[in-house]
Amino acid sequence: MAGPLPTTNEVKDNNLWKGIFAVCGIMITLVIYGVLQEKIMRVPYGVNKEYFKYSLFLVFCNRIATSVVSAGFLLASKKTLAPVAPVYKYCLISVSNILTTTCQYEALKYVSFPIQTLAKCAKMIPVMIWGTFIMQKTYKGFDYFVAFLVTVGCSIFILFPAGADISPYSKGKENTAWGVSLMVGYLGFDGFTSTFQDKLFKGYDMEVHNQIFYTTLSSCILSLIGLILQGHLLSAMDFVSRHNDCFLDIVLLSTVSTISQFFISYTIRTFGALTFATIMTTRQLVSIMLSCVWFGHPLSWEQWIGAVIVFGSLYTKNVLKKLSTNPPALQQIRTQKGASSPIKGIP
Repeated sequence: MAGPLPTTNEVKDNNLWKGIFAVCGIMITLVIYGVLQEKIMRVPYGVNKEYFKYSLFLVFCNRIATSVVSAGFLLASKKTLAPVAPVYKYCLISVSNILTTTCQYEALKYVSFPIQTLAKCAKMIPVMIWGTFIMQKTYKGFDYFVAFLVTVGCSIFILFPAGADISPYSKGKENTAWGVSLMVGYLGFDGFTSTFQDKLFKGYDMEVHNQIFYTTLSSCILSLIGLILQGHLLSAMDFVSRHNDCFLDIVLLSTVSTISQFFISYTIRTFGALTFATIMTTRQLVSIMLSCVWFGHPLSWEQWIGAVIVFGSLYTKNVLKKLSTNPPALQQIRTQKGASSPIKGIP
């Protein structure tokens, strides 16, 4: 005989704790990840004040950690390790992802973390462009309007930096042409990566960890080849061997990067993409504020206006979408014998 089903209050309490778990996990791991990125690429190590310049080595380390964990998950859950899609399609995602991450790390040499983080909010523009070409998607006028406002806010933030915020790799202000070009490259490659991943999920019966395993394994191989061809592999290993604190930073960076993937998947599966987008927007705001305090980045009044435009537009979009979506009503709890539980899938 089936036991008593949970009450409505018990369902709400359970989802509250799930929400707290998801929000804390994403905020903690990705905020730490962002701070470590800036520390590794912009803060000198050792008494001789040496800068770590090997961004592809960071990609290599991150992908090793993620591929090992995803392979372990597939084996533990007895899922297939065989590729579901043609291998070249995994490699295409991998190449795009490597270029995305490399542009992200390299840009930190020329633009501050607050500028980079806010610029990431503009990724909806390349996603919409790639979605139109690759997925033949159509978007509403409101989506284009929000994308325009975000672009305006990001442009203001980048074009009017505080004069005291200078890059250690450049004698000019941080909004150098090369730094902005790297951010444009990051947004373009990142938009292609996410769009093509979506296309693979819809075209094949594919487990999330199956795609993660093959794309990260390909990234490991490609980034290793790139390091060898550039002659940076031994130089990077020599650097981390001489600076133990840098080695620990890279290990922690790879660890939180891998853990964050679990929280991201958990949040999307449990609460949906809209809730995840709201959490990520909040995380970006917290990351900017923390970076300004931790690394002493001053913000001009124009940058404050740009930030308000960007985050105000994104939050308004999320709220309006939430209101326009009719949430499924809580199913009436049945008392008949053998009745199924109504709580599954309710956010």
